[in-house]
Amino acid sequence: MTAGTRLPDFAVLTEPQLSFHPLDPAKRSIHPLRGLLEHGPYTAAIPGAVRDVIRLAAIGPAGEGENMVRLVQEMRGPLDPDERLAYLPSWPGFAGVFKVGLQFAPKDVSVQLTAGLDDAIAASPVPHRVLLGALADGIRRAAAQRAGFDVLVIYLPLRWQAAFRNRDEDFDLHHAVKGITASLGIPSQIVLEDTATTKPHRCSVAWTLGTALYAKAGGVPWKLAAAEPRTAYIGISYALRPGPAGYPRFVTCCSQIFDAEGSGLEFVAYETSEDRVAIRGRNPFLDREQMRAVMARSLTLYLDRHCGQAPRRVVVHKSTAFRDAETDGCFDALSSAGEVELIQIIDDIPWRGVQLGPPKGGTRTGRAVPTNYPCRRGTLVHLGGYETLLWTQGDAPDVAYAGSYFKEGVGIPRPLLLRRWAGRGPAGPMAGEVLALTKMNWNNDALYDTLPTTLRYAQTLAQVIKTMPSLQPKPYSYRLFI
Repeated sequence: MTAGTRLPDFAVLTEPQLSFHPLDPAKRSIHPLRGLLEHGPYTAAIPGAVRDVIRLAAIGPAGEGENMVRLVQEMRGPLDPDERLAYLPSWPGFAGVFKVGLQFAPKDVSVQLTAGLDDAIAASPVPHRVLLGALADGIRRAAAQRAGFDVLVIYLPLRWQAAFRNRDEDFDLHHAVKGITASLGIPSQIVLEDTATTKPHRCSVAWTLGTALYAKAGGVPWKLAAAEPRTAYIGISYALRPGPAGYPRFVTCCSQIFDAEGSGLEFVAYETSEDRVAIRGRNPFLDREQMRAVMARSLTLYLDRHCGQAPRRVVVHKSTAFRDAETDGCFDALSSAGEVELIQIIDDIPWRGVQLGPPKGGTRTGRAVPTNYPCRRGTLVHLGGYETLLWTQGDAPDVAYAGSYFKEGVGIPRPLLLRRWAGRGPAGPMAGEVLALTKMNWNNDALYDTLPTTLRYAQTLAQVIKTMPSLQPKPYSYRLFI
């Protein structure tokens, strides 16, 4: 910037709207759950998009299937909220929200784990391996009946909790199980015992689990209402996975691509040896050729879904800096797009913001005092010509039934730092897209995530992919990993 240039004052972006119908612009809402109640899910208007009844298969301990049966029965009926009252509406039942039924497939489709599994887990020095082996066998047995169900529910009792993680091996049961089901093309939902039985706030459980099951069965709950046509959003994340003994580690690069409405298409995983990558701490940086290959495969997904029509604009999000080689690789692959934006999104920063109100006593003089709620979600502060602070957390009074609503409840929210490495135009529209993409996680009932879904999904996918023994040269549906 030139000397004497004044940065704009802070601004507050409006809460992004969501669309609940592919053709009717009147069916929109800023509140994802109220939008579902008022308009139904986006794919309800598309014949055949989702089966009339979503069929569930289950894997769990022998003799404990009734817990899951009771959970599904509970989700069919109405439930009233007993927390987050400013945000959470009543649950009228699964069919009332999603316009389709929910039931278990015939019993011969589900799988009961062996009765001796408890003793085997307790006696093993590596219980996580024992449990994963049993679940892998059960998943393969369920896969033989794949035509009989839509979503596989994996029920885990809390007495197996010691086998859920192992720090020495960087093992996470959730990621390992998702790696197995994804490799078989099976959408899955892990349900812990307390979720099915004793966890409080049953209305919240129904909204979260119901939305996830509908999405995993092929449904689209909502899309972004206002998005620039023919724009592709790409999220990039990396994970290091061990190679064979005596060989370097491999870098798994996951690229998640969304279309202009924020609907996740698919993602690709690209594996390269460590000698093609610059490692700085735990952060890999690809060379020009590798980044070109990743971006080219991501662009191919978009072209395949849009009849070969190239996007006018491509926006790439990642959490680390864009080194020169990566920037060059992006432009090499995306030359057919009219405009390319490279945006680094950093969530671990020291900046904080406090909303101040007038002085006490109604006087015009004196010190301002902090308000009862944090600064507004969508607050935007310019730090310079290429850096902007965006609060994706914060007070969201426009979605509240009354007063204010702060999802986290307590604490001082920290903003994201958006750093533009390529692209042009004002920061407001760029930040508005990031804010909108925080509302595209269909795996919970929240108003927003801290990170945009481009990065949130790509990071999750990278962690899952590194558990898979081999990667197939094909795109994967993101539904298999959420």
